[in-house]
Amino acid sequence: MAESKAPDPSRRSERSRRAIYDAALALVTEAGYARTTIEGIAARAGVGKQTIYRWWPSKAAVLMEAFLDLGEQAAREAGGGDGAEYEIPDTGDLETDLKLVLRATVDQMNTPVYDVPSRALAAEGVIDAELGAEFARKLLEPQLRLYVRRLAAGQDAGAVRRDLDLRIALELLVGPVAHRWLLRTLPLTHEYADTIVEYALHGLAPRS
Repeated sequence: MAESKAPDPSRRSERSRRAIYDAALALVTEAGYARTTIEGIAARAGVGKQTIYRWWPSKAAVLMEAFLDLGEQAAREAGGGDGAEYEIPDTGDLETDLKLVLRATVDQMNTPVYDVPSRALAAEGVIDAELGAEFARKLLEPQLRLYVRRLAAGQDAGAVRRDLDLRIALELLVGPVAHRWLLRTLPLTHEYADTIVEYALHGLAPRS
């Protein structure tokens, strides 16, 4: 007679956690942040709300972790699926590489599964300073460091001035995109991303 195995609590917990992530992202995309509730997430995920409160103090915390997990999945896929950290490509052509990654950023911002949770967390972070700091530390800063590393490589290759503050330099690239995304008055396109890179690298003054 085959010996029956006891249920594995860790696997059950991981399934529940994954279901909660999916439910939180789906609900905030479908109904908006204000109408998303812990009760709704629990019902969608097929778990009790006490399970959610055991792991997270609020719906903002659930959404933050779910969104971070979504970003980690995307990074793993971009890195070839082996879990390696994503890096901006270095083909030796800085302009081409920056256009490639900024186009990818535009595509991500135009995708509802990323756009809606990002807006919800950004808006909530204005009200909740602790959540805003966590959003910046866990989500924004790792992405910004990728730009710093690629620009530093550009310095080593002689494509970027040595005296530049790379933090300010990266803000010339990502700041305009974030600004247009927040305002939603003009479309985010690949052409716009390319122009931002060209302006940032070559400046506004007439070329000699």
